[in-house]
Amino acid sequence: MSLYDKSIVASGHELVSQAAAEILEAGGNAFDAVVAAGFASAVVEPALTSLGGGGLLVGRLQTERRNIFYDFFVDTPGRGSKMDGASSDFFPVRVDFSGSSQDFHVGLGSVAVPGVLKGLLHTHSNLGSMPFEDVVRPAKELARTHVLNGQQAHFLTLLRPIMTLSNYSRGVYQPDGSCLVAGDEIKNLDMADFLDRLVHEGDESFYFGDVAEKIDKEMREGGGILTKEDLAAYRVIERSPLVLPYRNHLFVTAPEPSMGGTLVGLSLIFNARYGVDQTVWGSREHLFATVSAMSEVERQRGLGVTDPRSLQAFLADEKQFGDSAHRARFFSRGTTHVSVADRYGNCASMTCSNGEGSGYVAPGTGVMLNNMMGEDDLHPEGFHSSPSGKRVFSMMSPSLVIKDDKVELVIGSGGSKRIRTAISHVVSQVVDFSRPLQTAVDAPRLYLDGSCLQVEPGFSLEVVEAIEKTEVFGPEFKVNVWPQKDVYFGGVHAVIPGIEGAGDSRRGGAVRVVPSS
Repeated sequence: MSLYDKSIVASGHELVSQAAAEILEAGGNAFDAVVAAGFASAVVEPALTSLGGGGLLVGRLQTERRNIFYDFFVDTPGRGSKMDGASSDFFPVRVDFSGSSQDFHVGLGSVAVPGVLKGLLHTHSNLGSMPFEDVVRPAKELARTHVLNGQQAHFLTLLRPIMTLSNYSRGVYQPDGSCLVAGDEIKNLDMADFLDRLVHEGDESFYFGDVAEKIDKEMREGGGILTKEDLAAYRVIERSPLVLPYRNHLFVTAPEPSMGGTLVGLSLIFNARYGVDQTVWGSREHLFATVSAMSEVERQRGLGVTDPRSLQAFLADEKQFGDSAHRARFFSRGTTHVSVADRYGNCASMTCSNGEGSGYVAPGTGVMLNNMMGEDDLHPEGFHSSPSGKRVFSMMSPSLVIKDDKVELVIGSGGSKRIRTAISHVVSQVVDFSRPLQTAVDAPRLYLDGSCLQVEPGFSLEVVEAIEKTEVFGPEFKVNVWPQKDVYFGGVHAVIPGIEGAGDSRRGGAVRVVPSS
């Protein structure tokens, strides 16, 4: 029986939202739709996500009144390897951004054990209602041909040194020797064939069969670490989501391996303690309370409150963290998010990432594998220092807000360390200030970067100046106002079931509404 007269999807690309909408129109549920979106995003958002990356999903099965969490993030590789952890194919590639540049480590040695493919299949097998062939069809058609949009063309230009490392990817992304631009047709025919193969054999070839054997062979010969034993041992992990009270709602988010979910929850807890909801949004009092809460979250993060157990211990006895020296490791730079709510009240919030990509394409699949082993902020003790088989931590935080046993908000974001502030800002605006969802997503954001408060334009200059002059946040505290809204501040794509969806223009946001037939 329907709860709503419409289903809604919000994502970072019009074609991804369209793929999910096609499934909803055909009678699929939220999980069919989010799986279709996941496959489609791997095709049309190749600089952000991949079937060779990692992901997290938080969902709600409304008929069962049950919340779920699926962890299909990446593992550290090296099972069965005779290597000592070092890699001979592991090197930095410099990427030039506007006004700055950054080195990313790529190559065969940067690849962690991928989970997105297995996660999507696991989700469909356990929660989907439509034949898999129908669910994957939109992605197959997009892989055969689609038109590159402006946002993705920009990302491809930025990551061109990585996206064109292999012969195959050069043929896809610069077929005539120059990088594709917005409006160009893009084809990944190997991926189209691989998606067709999945319909008949599932993930057997990729994790156990001939593709796994070829990956293993090329890794051994080329200096990589990923092995066929790693691929065969990979498992999707089902856990109970982290559930925290917020006002008269429940905030349902990702537990480990996400640290982001815990930190978003901590942000909301401090929002309440600092009385953010007792202010006028955008006022001096609002910014002061918000920055105070953000500052306290950063302090507690540095003291080790980064997972559900430490959060519960903190709430039980806050004083015990005074002498802690724990420092957590986290990852996710290039990410994309999909939020779906169907007419039955089922909801799915899924975030996926490929890092910047390793440059290595799995033979015969058109799938570029991740470079999670090449992220310096993930490996503070040095690259390739972690033992094989460990789940990598992430800041990705797919989440739900529930009231009276029904989901009121499906939300998530890309944006690395800014994920938690992007989500907490939007949740606070919707719950505390009753602002319309699109207004909340479009609103300017803050991010406390050490002693510097990064501020998007849109707040009163007088208010910003007053915050900068305060002495409460220390003598080194300063404010940097950006000239325009930026992808740096995340990309929140969210849905209020049965009411509205909101896509974030910072990251190509697109919403599709499917009326009930």
